[in-house]
Amino acid sequence: MRLSQTLVPTLKENPGEAQVVSHKLMLRAGMIRQLGAGIYSWLPLGLRVLRKVENIVREEMDRAGAQEVLMPAVQPAELWKESGRWSQYGAELLRFQDRGERDFCFGPTHEEVITDLVRHELRSYKQLPANFYQIQTKFRDEVRPRFGMMRGREFLMKDAYSFDLDQESLDNSYQIMFQAYQAIFRRCGLTFRAVEADTGAIGGSDSHEFHVLAGSGEDEIASCDHCHYAANLEKAVPGPLEEVALTSSGAAMERVETPGIRTIEEVAGFLKVPAHQTVKSLVVETSEGAAILLLRGDHELNEIKASHLLEGEGFHLPDPAAVQKLTGVTVGSLGPVGATLPLIADYALENQTDFVCGANQEGWHLTGVCWGRDLPRPRFADLRNVRAGDRCPRCETGHFSLDRGVEVGHVFKLGDKYTRAMKMTVLNKEGREQTPLMGCYGIGVSRIVAAAIEQNHDDNGIVWPVSLAPFHVEILLVNPKETEAMELAESLYNRLGQANLSTLLDDRRERIGVKFKDADLIGAPLRVVIGGRGIKEGMVEVQSRHDGASQKVEIGAVAEHLIERLQALMAEAVV
Repeated sequence: MRLSQTLVPTLKENPGEAQVVSHKLMLRAGMIRQLGAGIYSWLPLGLRVLRKVENIVREEMDRAGAQEVLMPAVQPAELWKESGRWSQYGAELLRFQDRGERDFCFGPTHEEVITDLVRHELRSYKQLPANFYQIQTKFRDEVRPRFGMMRGREFLMKDAYSFDLDQESLDNSYQIMFQAYQAIFRRCGLTFRAVEADTGAIGGSDSHEFHVLAGSGEDEIASCDHCHYAANLEKAVPGPLEEVALTSSGAAMERVETPGIRTIEEVAGFLKVPAHQTVKSLVVETSEGAAILLLRGDHELNEIKASHLLEGEGFHLPDPAAVQKLTGVTVGSLGPVGATLPLIADYALENQTDFVCGANQEGWHLTGVCWGRDLPRPRFADLRNVRAGDRCPRCETGHFSLDRGVEVGHVFKLGDKYTRAMKMTVLNKEGREQTPLMGCYGIGVSRIVAAAIEQNHDDNGIVWPVSLAPFHVEILLVNPKETEAMELAESLYNRLGQANLSTLLDDRRERIGVKFKDADLIGAPLRVVIGGRGIKEGMVEVQSRHDGASQKVEIGAVAEHLIERLQALMAEAVV
């Protein structure tokens, strides 16, 4: 491709609306342009990368035995009402009516559609297991679209759905997809981690997320430094607590005046006790009522875990005015002794003694509080976020480290959630109708592009993994007016094309400094600089975008040199 004839509108400055690296660089490199909030057009450079990701995904899905289909993006409401999700999914579901005032949605996912398709086409156990996938545009009406392709409203997604007769077969299908995902992300040249995850609105049982590790990631993940256990913060379970000083002094509970003291830090400082000796009380509400959750003062509430424990819809933490209305106490003085709402305490408090908590009176706290003596032992549950240094629950030897990640894939065991609701059955060996079990497997194809940039960039621009680079080689002409240089560039361009190496020829009549800046921004793995001075010496300069290393190569050997280097890089990417 010749840069003089290609739409690559690079920008010198960072766009003001871009907050994360991938968004800045995708705009600056001329890969995308915004049409509306969270909605983007893909320009030639960006589309080349997107198609490379798509091809890797398709090849690995085909290799895993999945069959490609393409389902409608527009879905009738009747299917969503069958599954029960029409009223459950929330405002992210883009709903509209056709001219006949029939309800439809623009699909954010396709569990209902694939189940409807399969229930009409698969009738026998002999047709199972089966796995169908598609690569298609989705739309989720994010309340706050941001970060470009990291959190857009319209995006390209690969979604796959497996159908199995029993749990053993589902487990096998799930493992096949798990391995396929690992192959996909390895081929994309990404450093990633598979972590246990919450199933969220899609439902089901077992679930894993695949995260590309990047400091700008929205998700926090916990990983054991000794075994393979890893989970996102919503799902991570803490192991046994490290020993802390919790011996009881036997002193009686005492009311202590704490004027103007409300936060845990203020309480601990005022009473000269460690934060782990304090207990904080948090009011939560659902449609079924309110409760008080108790945590150690130095721990943080995990709202996902808490919402799973409580019955009812609409889990939330009410504002201070609502808390006072529910309890008659201001937030900073709330405590469990004498509380009128049900209590649930985190496991970390199970053996706590002599703790400090609110006295349910403004400006007062209680010290020396003990379970069983000063208040009944409450229900205990896992309520908190894990922290760096917490012990692993699996091996009980290792400790957690916390990293940030960009979620690029998610796999679920759905069970019979959709097949039973939509009455999908097949005849088993005994000739009786049986409800199959489903798995669901999603990959954010367009998000992988952004995640790859988050993980592979420097101060000058993108540093593409070779498997995703829009071009393998970029040829820079110092002066396109020099006939001999132009002829050499054309010859090299054609030779690399014959070797199936995608090549960008920067034949623009621009200053060489501008060309170097744009080449850094675009990030092709190898760069060839052709100029009159080098030609007189019989040499051209070959530069690596990855490490900036530069070397002189004889003109007659440059094509084979580039082919060998790139073949080696591509072979490494496949391993």
